[in-house]
Amino acid sequence: MSPTSQAVAAGSWRTLLPVFAACAAIGLQAGTAMPLVPLALERMGHDKLTIGIVAAAWGVGMLATASHIPRLAARWGAVPFIVSAVVAGSAITVAYTLTDSVVAWFFLTLLHGVTGGIPWVVSEIWMNVVVEEKRRGRVMALYSMLVALGLALGPFVLQIVGVYGPRPFITSAILALLVAIPLLPYWKTAPKIEHAEDSGYLQVIFLAPLAMLAGLICGLGEQIAFSFLPVYAVGAGVSAEIGALWLSTFVLGNVVLQWPIGWMADHFDRRAVLAGCALASTLLVILLSIVSAQSLAVIAVIALWGGLSFAIYPVGLALLGQRIAGGDIARANTAYSMLYILGGLVGRPLAGAAMDAVGDPGLGWTLAVFYSIAAFFALLAFHRRR
Repeated sequence: MSPTSQAVAAGSWRTLLPVFAACAAIGLQAGTAMPLVPLALERMGHDKLTIGIVAAAWGVGMLATASHIPRLAARWGAVPFIVSAVVAGSAITVAYTLTDSVVAWFFLTLLHGVTGGIPWVVSEIWMNVVVEEKRRGRVMALYSMLVALGLALGPFVLQIVGVYGPRPFITSAILALLVAIPLLPYWKTAPKIEHAEDSGYLQVIFLAPLAMLAGLICGLGEQIAFSFLPVYAVGAGVSAEIGALWLSTFVLGNVVLQWPIGWMADHFDRRAVLAGCALASTLLVILLSIVSAQSLAVIAVIALWGGLSFAIYPVGLALLGQRIAGGDIARANTAYSMLYILGGLVGRPLAGAAMDAVGDPGLGWTLAVFYSIAAFFALLAFHRRR
């Protein structure tokens, strides 16, 4: 690599460092917060379909407003927009402690979706704008690893502050503010986000359909896991605290596996890598329904499932950046995130209803259907390209 190329690469990595730190903080806050509402509703005696509907409200809020994110990020700047969102989100998190009404919690979760999608979407746009194509897979893998590391640490925070009552919600609100800290020095110098007024969301979806499908299926799988894996654990006879630690196992698999999978995405056909991750995830969620919850084997299944299913997201992001550039990348990233959320919006009530209908195995069988769909279309796209 020439000295000039080395300087460009180093500059790109320096530009990514603050957003990497912010993403780790996003993961920590999310890992602390996501189990709280489902476990609290379970303790109140609500059925799993109700839990799924309330959890899905986050996605409704995000989907209702996400189309405005690229335009507002371009107008306000990336850092001011993210900081405003995390402050508002912290206030909403505290509001959960003021009521135990399931209706109120639905609307609070809805509002949380409005604010919570902003740091996530804008940070991904930031990364796709500055990264070099030959490193795109590894950059997205590192991003996924850092989010996963934060997610894995979140349940350990719950071991200290507990999973019930106001304390974990207040802790989660404080952790959300950490997202802003690494970004503040870049208030005016963050990469400029362009917004292409003349392109629509359907247009960018059809430009990269396999990448968009990856976002949809990964969102369905991950959001079902974070909403129902602790509930599944309790139903299988383990404690709520151990159920929260299952989530740590799920995301620690991501920390271990993302870098090698990201390397593969930079050196092999990304469609084939995506197909492999989806096929393996299908088999693993079927095993989840078979393996005893009290055995050590369930830990291995959850870790592998977490690492391989998480990888669908960064591989899809790499495919997206490979296919779309320029002013359309902000809109494409937003569409990708919206489809991720739509997956959870559809998947959570489906999984909850399946678990109510056939018991705990409904979780694994629901996921297996959708992972197999992703695998089929990735293999089809790979075959057609060859």
